[in-house]
Amino acid sequence: MHGFCHIELPCTDFAKIGKFYTDVFGWNVREIPEMNYAMFQTPDGPDGGFSKQAKIAGEPGIALYIEVEDIDAILKKIEEAGGKAVHPKTAISPDFGFFGIFTDVEGNSIGLWSKN
Repeated sequence: MHGFCHIELPCTDFAKIGKFYTDVFGWNVREIPEMNYAMFQTPDGPDGGFSKQAKIAGEPGIALYIEVEDIDAILKKIEEAGGKAVHPKTAISPDFGFFGIFTDVEGNSIGLWSKN
């Protein structure tokens, strides 16, 4: 019981980042105005939130990866939704699958991972 239970991403615009993650991954995003915060729910967890910031600092010190079935298809959806694919699908090793990296509409760098 020591796994991640909540992920928090910085943003400057709740509507913009909420639409992006809903369009690309199907996450449910709900703004909580009294907390200046928005929560997101993923199909299999962990869930998390978006913390409103005056500006995004840049490259994160922590790498987060979202498990997907098809990295290439998701990178295409990311581009269509206003994000940017910054590293294409790349093999890690025969035993450890593949990864890709994108930046969302707020500039957060996030990884994708798949078995195939």
